Amino acid sequence: MDLPRIFTVRESSHRTHNPLTPGKLDALGRALHLPAGTRVLDLASGSGEMLCTWARDLGFTGTGVDISTVFTAQAGSRVAELGVTDRVEFVHGDADGHVADEPVDLATRLGATWIGDGFAGTAALLRRSLRPGGLMLIGEPYWLRVPRDQETAEECHVTSPDDFLTLPGLIGRFGELGYDVVEMMPADQDSWDRYRAAQWLNLRRWLDRNPDDELAPEVRAELAVEPVRYARSMREHLGWGVFALMER
Repeated sequence: MDLPRIFTVRESSHRTHNPLTPGKLDALGRALHLPAGTRVLDLASGSGEMLCTWARDLGFTGTGVDISTVFTAQAGSRVAELGVTDRVEFVHGDADGHVADEPVDLATRLGATWIGDGFAGTAALLRRSLRPGGLMLIGEPYWLRVPRDQETAEECHVTSPDDFLTLPGLIGRFGELGYDVVEMMPADQDSWDRYRAAQWLNLRRWLDRNPDDELAPEVRAELAVEPVRYARSMREHLGWGVFALMER
């Protein structure tokens, strides 16, 4: 049970595996106005940056669950580095279907909502771990501009223009599911660029160190096309943000 190697190679230098910069991640935590001692469940927690920095800076406690052995190990190192071993733990496991043993104040899934078969299923999954009146955070892509054709949509790594909503459409859909959107933190163009461009450097440096690895042809093929694809289609069309929800 693990992520494909290409993913961990691509994001090997990333502390957050989404387009939020450290400044935006910090601003999001503070914008929630939650007290020290807030209990958090972070599903698909990646390398643990959100939970570790919020534990250090805001006094939160909690557990992260991620399917990647590489990222879970990095999260454990980050716990020690930031001195929050008494507040945070990370578990290697499948976040799909994971429910906290005790209700938490804040349940999060910042991206990869496929674990709940889309954002509606992810919200339902997070709700199972929340105390009454708790907050959930969902990270989700949306269209800045709906692709004009199928080819453009596929260049954004989706199967159809119908795969995502616009930002107003997404917020409206959360309302239809019975949730109030009470805060949001969208990625901006610079944070998207930093997230995506750093992947290319990770790929190239890995390739230079591992030219004979069995993964090398896949890495070379991705590096050859992704910068152009991003500049041509993704940069103009695709947005991403984190949305704080409370059940009505």
